Amino acid sequence: MEKLATVLGLDDMLSEAQRMNKRQFLYQALSFGMIVSSALMIWKGLMVVTGSESPIVVVLSGSMEPAFHRGDLLFLTNFREEPVRVGEIVVFKVEGRDIPIVHRVIKIHEKENGTVKFLTKGDNNSVDDRGLYAPGQLWLTKKDIVGRAKGFLPFVGMITIYMNEYPNLKYGILGVLALYVLLHRE
Repeated sequence: MEKLATVLGLDDMLSEAQRMNKRQFLYQALSFGMIVSSALMIWKGLMVVTGSESPIVVVLSGSMEPAFHRGDLLFLTNFREEPVRVGEIVVFKVEGRDIPIVHRVIKIHEKENGTVKFLTKGDNNSVDDRGLYAPGQLWLTKKDIVGRAKGFLPFVGMITIYMNEYPNLKYGILGVLALYVLLHRE
């Protein structure tokens, strides 16, 4: 355990904390708060610019291969005035499910009164998504869409997947980062 603390530099951080006075520690805590606040403001700004409640998502399964792989980071927009088109990749939420789904629009059903409904399917799946929709739901509507894929970075989201699959890793990384920000003087 002592070797691990030495490797991570925890010994140095703890001795640094003992030398730090209350004013310096408060300054570091405020700096940490500013970093967190800035990240939240950037996220909210992206929501406004893209029109999407979640402007960045990670592909969690292989259902869209070969177009997208597990761990790809998708950039989304969701402007309501843009019509949904067949072949477009959308991210949607289904009532009763917490995690959004990334799939392709395969059919559109448009009524004379202007309402548009559509059907989705994963590129790597053999059947459409009606089995994933809420009970009794056969089509999606625009209100179900979280966003539309406009770009991606391959495999960058694997970090997020690992941190969700191994929660101790997430807490360890966040703890070390928080200690570093709070205790580092520069």
